[in-house]
Amino acid sequence: MRHLLLILALLALPNLPAEARTVTDSAGREVEIPDEVTTVFAAGPPAAVLVYVMKPETLAGWPRALRPEERDYIAESYRDIPETGRLTGRGGEANLERVLEIQPDLIIDFGSVRDTYIDLANRVQEQTGIPYLLIDGRFENTPEALRITGAALGVPERGAALARDVEARFARIDAMLAEIPEAERPRVYLARGPDGLETGMKGSINTEIIERAGGRNVADDGGATRGLVQTSVEQVIVADPGTIVTWDPNFYGKVFGDPLWQGVTAVREGRVYLSPMAPFGWIDRPPSLNRMMGLAWMAGLLYPDLWEGDLRADTREFYKLYYHVDLSDAELERLLEWAEGRPPM
Repeated sequence: MRHLLLILALLALPNLPAEARTVTDSAGREVEIPDEVTTVFAAGPPAAVLVYVMKPETLAGWPRALRPEERDYIAESYRDIPETGRLTGRGGEANLERVLEIQPDLIIDFGSVRDTYIDLANRVQEQTGIPYLLIDGRFENTPEALRITGAALGVPERGAALARDVEARFARIDAMLAEIPEAERPRVYLARGPDGLETGMKGSINTEIIERAGGRNVADDGGATRGLVQTSVEQVIVADPGTIVTWDPNFYGKVFGDPLWQGVTAVREGRVYLSPMAPFGWIDRPPSLNRMMGLAWMAGLLYPDLWEGDLRADTREFYKLYYHVDLSDAELERLLEWAEGRPPM
């Protein structure tokens, strides 16, 4: 009877790869992963972007299926991979049955590494037997995130090359801002949602691109509040940003004609800009590597006389290097209709 119980216990153990290696993730967790990773489950949209950029053939699926307007901006082989759902993120719920159905070699989450996410990673790893890496998604950590991910997926050279590209982008911004005091930098508001009244507080992962591009986020209470918050038109009027950026075409389409918003300098002076959203948002949605394109765009918006760059050339280069696509003239024009304040009707 004792031998039978031992056999049953051994059969219940997860199948371990013949070769494995240990990776230390951004939370300091030592995770044993297969020597060769062929399938990755992205825990949420930011991770899906990271995995697609780094090694698209390993991505098990999109957390949300691509919309028609996004498909042309993704390499053709990956437009129809399955919808997997998500494990983390706003509105997410653990979908362990889907994970077990796919049986990936690895789960990756890209974003916060707070205790809540560490606990989830440990719990999912224990329940499924599938290794789970947490990668710090803070903007400043992007080069290190790329190096960790590249090494984990077996493409350290690509991880290092993309990390150097990000470091060069950051260096360009820093050089431009070196002589501009904080108090003299443009005041910016991020308007989320159809009414423009959801925003991110200074330092949040959703709005840190504003500060990194040299703007001052007007949603700033000295660090008392983090993350996304609801505000009011009256509060925006009091803050009086000189520039508003949004990813919502509904808000953009009505803000200039809304008398309530005429009290905001950015609206009166026509400095409201609509971010491109294909295949991912340039400033948010999700807060992942897609923000690197938004960084150059926003620097040009905030400092048109200082930022040296060709938006068309920069966009083509970024989409080729990060998204594995060569943009046609028509595809590029559709993107820039948004980025240059000419949203398609």
